[in-house]
Amino acid sequence: MRTATTIEASGGADWSRQADFVVEAEKLGLDICWVAEAWGSDAPSALGYYAARTDRMLLGSGVMQLGTRTPAAVAQTAITLSNLSGGRFLLGLGASGPQVIEGLHGVPFARPLRRMRETVEIVRRVLEGGRLSYAGAEFTIPLPGGEAVPMRLSTRAEHTIPLYLASLSPAMLRLTGEVADGWLGTSFVPEGAADAYFAHLDDGLARSGRTRADLDVCQGAEVAFARDEEALRAMTADRRKELAFSLGGMGSASTNFYNNAYSRQGWADVAAEVRERWQAGDRDGAAGLVTDEMVLGTTLIGTEAMVRERLEVWRDAGVTTVRLYPAGETPEARLATLGRAIELVRETGPAVPASHPSRPGCPVTATRWPRAPRG
Repeated sequence: MRTATTIEASGGADWSRQADFVVEAEKLGLDICWVAEAWGSDAPSALGYYAARTDRMLLGSGVMQLGTRTPAAVAQTAITLSNLSGGRFLLGLGASGPQVIEGLHGVPFARPLRRMRETVEIVRRVLEGGRLSYAGAEFTIPLPGGEAVPMRLSTRAEHTIPLYLASLSPAMLRLTGEVADGWLGTSFVPEGAADAYFAHLDDGLARSGRTRADLDVCQGAEVAFARDEEALRAMTADRRKELAFSLGGMGSASTNFYNNAYSRQGWADVAAEVRERWQAGDRDGAAGLVTDEMVLGTTLIGTEAMVRERLEVWRDAGVTTVRLYPAGETPEARLATLGRAIELVRETGPAVPASHPSRPGCPVTATRWPRAPRG
């Protein structure tokens, strides 16, 4: 597996320390650094700066959101960052949700699937270098009724630009398999991923005549190392409220893709109740419903032996790039966690054969959920 991480440029009070973190992560051997956007700093500005500070590591937008830029502007940005970095740029796109798209940008969130498909088609046409003429349900270029004629960019892409989609819903997963070079996933439980994720990705891959080997499966999780069982209990307790926020506070009152993803992986009843309590303002009650199994099943938290074992499970489930969110109170502590995690990924042996029962699409003979030690 390759290694990656995701940062937000505005994370922390000192922006230069975040840049230093990126530089040091490259020295540790990290393969990819994704830069988030969400409702903080924009990703492309930081990516251009990090491209100037690094030499080898791939850099990706993780993610640029639909509606915040026109498809042509997305393509312009991708070409600029790719050319500036010497071909080290990965274009990550995501639909986000109604709270950010409508609440912050004032752009309709409706029909994200169609918007994503058309955006990808337009971006790829621009990258090909020809004059842009497109007639879709969401976008018509040039805008009809005026004096404009089809245009092409005055700059060309000097390198191939891989395109990744961040997706969670079945329909968006199918689109990812059909049109993308990689999948940026989250809320991932390897034991439940075959039905929740891979079945839909594989359906999309089949539509385009491709196989799983044609798709980089980039999955992310927090990584933290516990000294002993007591420390692990404290870690899981701390993470319950964070997970409760994802289940109850992300998205809007009626749209929460994270909640839906957890529901498809065996926690529908708990996820629904967590969301209900969070929306009612009972944050502590919502966090109290989150179980140790939910925290450990979707993270890389545990003793070093536990993390090593979970990495092997992720690999055998079909993950090809593991996106590490290192724990730590300081950049130095986070780098120490990241460095050890990278070493463990390197130590992970080759994947089991495709016929092994733990491979996606094959029946799992014995599901072993990781359990936090009980006091």
